[in-house]
Amino acid sequence: MAENNFPPLPGFIPLKPCFYQDFEEIPDQHRTMCKRLYHLWILYGVTLLVNFLGCMAWMFGGGGVTNFGMSIIWVILFTPCSYVCWFRPIYNAFKTDSSFYFMAFFFVFMAQLFIAIIQAIGIPGWGVCGWLGTISFFGTSIFASIIMLIPTLMFTAVAVISFVVLTKVRLSLIY
Repeated sequence: MAENNFPPLPGFIPLKPCFYQDFEEIPDQHRTMCKRLYHLWILYGVTLLVNFLGCMAWMFGGGGVTNFGMSIIWVILFTPCSYVCWFRPIYNAFKTDSSFYFMAFFFVFMAQLFIAIIQAIGIPGWGVCGWLGTISFFGTSIFASIIMLIPTLMFTAVAVISFVVLTKVRLSLIY
């Protein structure tokens, strides 16, 4: 059995990687899709980090501390959970052609898509910038709103890309 290699951690950190990941073990017909899903997971994690910065600008612009605190929870909770709950199942599904892993991926990823849509909408108080929060804050602080617009656009892109990827994974199973 191969040694775990993900996440790659610097040597000075006393923790060890938790997972083994090698895209070469994915069959050729699914390798590109699996890598795209991995990049989508990275994009989602980066979006959550940028959202943290956007919520910080929101807070310093006079928007209150609730969104900032919730954005910390989003980053800490959803980055590793999205990896474990939807990326690992699709990685294992493509690797082993397991219907259980495909079912787990579709169930969790559809929930992830729904969450990404809610994040793009951006209900104030939920810890995401989103369209509602950003547009409503333009009257208070234009500078903070422009910073908030970046994660808003990123959440919108993640939602659209997630829908496209979900459709493509489903179509790849049919053909």
